[in-house]
Amino acid sequence: MTKIFASPEAAVADIPNGATIAIAGFGVGHSYPNSLVIALKDQGAHDLCLVANSLGAGEYRPELLLENGQVSKVILSFSARPGFPSLVEQRAAAGEVQLEMVPQGILVERLRAAGAGLPAFYSPVTVGTPLAQGKELREFGGKDYVLEKALPVDYALIRGFRADANGNVEFRGSSMHFHPSFAKGARIAIVEVEEIVEAGAIPPERVGLPGIFVARVVLATKKMAVPKGAMRRRAPDSRRDYFGKPALSRMEFAQRAAALLPEHGYVNLGSGLPTLVASHISGRSITLHAENGALGYELLRDDGIPDPDFFDAAGGFIEMRDGGALFDSVVSFEVARSGKLSAVLLGAYQVAQNGDLANWSVPGQVGGGIGGAMDLIAGARKLIVVMEHSDSKGRSKLVRECNYPLTAPRCVDVIVTDLALLVRRGDRFVLEEVAPGFSVDEIQKLTDMELLIADNVRVMQPDPKPL
Repeated sequence: MTKIFASPEAAVADIPNGATIAIAGFGVGHSYPNSLVIALKDQGAHDLCLVANSLGAGEYRPELLLENGQVSKVILSFSARPGFPSLVEQRAAAGEVQLEMVPQGILVERLRAAGAGLPAFYSPVTVGTPLAQGKELREFGGKDYVLEKALPVDYALIRGFRADANGNVEFRGSSMHFHPSFAKGARIAIVEVEEIVEAGAIPPERVGLPGIFVARVVLATKKMAVPKGAMRRRAPDSRRDYFGKPALSRMEFAQRAAALLPEHGYVNLGSGLPTLVASHISGRSITLHAENGALGYELLRDDGIPDPDFFDAAGGFIEMRDGGALFDSVVSFEVARSGKLSAVLLGAYQVAQNGDLANWSVPGQVGGGIGGAMDLIAGARKLIVVMEHSDSKGRSKLVRECNYPLTAPRCVDVIVTDLALLVRRGDRFVLEEVAPGFSVDEIQKLTDMELLIADNVRVMQPDPKPL
């Protein structure tokens, strides 16, 4: 029996009102099932619950279903992104749509669990944060874990590179990410692909999703364009002034953070400022890890041609190093939570003096952008925060207590800002270095948290010696 359907429209024709639908896709526009999204929009089913990493951006974004009044609930890792207007935030704030926020790694694990016949599992992620409220907490081995329930869905809309009539799917590049787990958690998984081939044309070892998990296969009709929001990570450098003096530029304090990374280490770079660190590790034996399923990659060269199937978790185009590996997000978060990463670098809205981190939501926001941060922190051997010392309104981001929703408690080990390098010792941060031209007194005046001062405070330099 063939699983090939004549068109995306035919494949989604029977999706009823009230269905729960998982839509895979990464970032603002990477490898979304564009054809199936548009077909579902035209089909008109309403009162839908959408499960996704985010609702994307661009011409064929899943957010169109929300725009069209077809959605009553969303379960997301990102309801808002810096620089992108958020319709789901507006609708949720108005009470028109229910919003549930889920960390990225827990989202894929809940769908994977549903596909594996597991009703629930305990997770170290979200402990001590607002997302753990109302959930069962249990201790194992002296550590707290949160009970997370499996997330079965009625339908999954996914995208692959090639598929055959048996439903076997091959993925390409780092575009596997959510697709396998979303398909496994669905009663009916529908895949659109760039090419449909005869059975046997995909070598068994290259099947990324076995056909037993796929119900319908269609040929994509909407071209997967290179996302306009994708970055090369060669952003223009900039610096701020404090007391009328220039601080380190973004590239300069990113370079200082890069010098803290251990040789032969496995490192994850979070979105925002931490991604600039990638520009300063060329030629070093540091292996970069991305949540979407890439290990051992580099940024695309300035003269390189972007390939939409090769990207990192922040949406930047990449090329693989010799010896690199590609896999799905389930495996990627196994790497993260199991403690295999030598260091994780994240940005922040606030860091408290006891090491608490807040980096996914601000007061007054309904949701926010959790992404993979909570999962990464749960297993990180060392967490380095890379951020500017003050926010855009001149307020210190280094505070006595966080008044933004927590990402994780007591987790930050090192802070690198445009003015200082600080290392946590117990419940306080020690000021180890200050930017050229600034004094310890000036740093203290710009810092809300109580600082300890090292005996010999150094001048910040992009020093290759590890801390």
